[in-house]
Amino acid sequence: MPGAEPGPGRNPGAGPDAYVPDPRRWKALWVTLVAGFMSLLDVTIVAVALPTVQRDLHASAAQVQWVVSGYALTFALALVTAGRLGDALDRRRIFLLALGAFVLCSAACGAAPDITLLVVARLAQGLAAGCMAPQNSALIQQMFRGAERGRAFGLFGAVVGISSAVGPITGGTILALASGPQGWRWIFYVNVPIGVVAVLLGRRLLPRVRRTGKGSVDVPGVLLLGAGVLAVMYPLVQADSGGIGQLWWLFPVGAAILAAFAWWQRRLVARQGQPLLDPRLFTTVRGYAIGAGVGTLYFIGFSGVWLVFALYYQHGLGFSPLRSGLAVTPFAVGSASAAVIAGRLVDRFGRRLTVWGLTGVIAGLGGTALLLRYAPVDSAPWIAAPALFVGGIGGGFVVSPNITMTLRDVPVRMAGAAGGALQTGQRLGAAVGTAALPGLFYLVLGRSDDYRSALFVSLIAALVAMLVSLALATSDWLRDRRTRHRRENCPDEVANAPVHHWQS
Repeated sequence: MPGAEPGPGRNPGAGPDAYVPDPRRWKALWVTLVAGFMSLLDVTIVAVALPTVQRDLHASAAQVQWVVSGYALTFALALVTAGRLGDALDRRRIFLLALGAFVLCSAACGAAPDITLLVVARLAQGLAAGCMAPQNSALIQQMFRGAERGRAFGLFGAVVGISSAVGPITGGTILALASGPQGWRWIFYVNVPIGVVAVLLGRRLLPRVRRTGKGSVDVPGVLLLGAGVLAVMYPLVQADSGGIGQLWWLFPVGAAILAAFAWWQRRLVARQGQPLLDPRLFTTVRGYAIGAGVGTLYFIGFSGVWLVFALYYQHGLGFSPLRSGLAVTPFAVGSASAAVIAGRLVDRFGRRLTVWGLTGVIAGLGGTALLLRYAPVDSAPWIAAPALFVGGIGGGFVVSPNITMTLRDVPVRMAGAAGGALQTGQRLGAAVGTAALPGLFYLVLGRSDDYRSALFVSLIAALVAMLVSLALATSDWLRDRRTRHRRENCPDEVANAPVHHWQS
């Protein structure tokens, strides 16, 4: 970016995107991963404590639901804008400020004396998490190149996958250890010491890039995108209170506002302005549009299945929150193991890894659905564990390679906005999944009074979204194969093909 002065990871004799490895980059990465894990874990960890929170704070079901859905809403609203601010100003500073705010809000959540203050603190905590999240992927692009970037994104993908999968078991473990009527508060308090240490280490290890120029932020774009995302997500986060049926009209309103946002971004580009989210990311950056679509569709199925499993195990089989979380642990173990390996293989196999991973997830969750539907109830969770493990391995080969393939050709100066848009798609997909799949579960349960049938139908619906994601990833993989074939067999044709160059 114009006006950037040399700092760690930059070459003082080259342009602003020139790269010199920072010797502290791996230590700095672990700081961002720990912070990212906390922020994503807080999307799901609170769910197991909602009954206790509702009882202790004398809250209604609609009020306590906002402890979860409010966090998810403000998290998604902040992503793209915070990513653009990091690109324009200083990723390190915004990351540390957001992390500090996240710690303070976690303490406020734990100390909240009533449900109103708890919801307000959760809204603020989600906003802080949304400001922090896009800086994670942007800092990876800033600090790493080549095969190292793939390995770094492999670790980042492991964090994304594991944090969603282990939220229920982590929450159940904390509730089991912190016994008593106020034990739920430790779900929030546990973030405080970890976050303080992360802030101190981040100040020491994260690379500094001093800006002598001033970046600009597209304020109309911020307002349009925020209004559009809010209109689409609000009915989804209110799904448990009948929000979709009552607020369905917000979906076309949101679509119209997002269309206006896209028009405004194209107009800014035509006038050589600085858009919030450059539309050329989707049209000229190889793999970005496909990767964003793959991630959004995958998270529709991936995020919703954990709530469905929790409903089945806790209400259908009478499991405790901890035992319910342990039942899905094989998926988390497989996902963590595969994601780290996938980061080392993505440079070699590319989009093929995503295709393999989605195939594995579909096979694993499909097998789990069949086993839990037809195997004896008492032994079904144990019998289904190997299938869940296979699905987890597949999941590990989806998230981190897709992030790497989606962001690999994005200019570093646009890394924050691009990462924020990618995660916004994932959050929207997660909102759709967590609203639609439990809704379908209850619909089938109401008609059949059969928990196993409700689980089976919900898992099949999740697989449909993943099959569409697989089709999208396969089309991108086949396109890459055709491109390589042309390059190998018709080098002159490829060399003379038009090349797109642009600057943000």
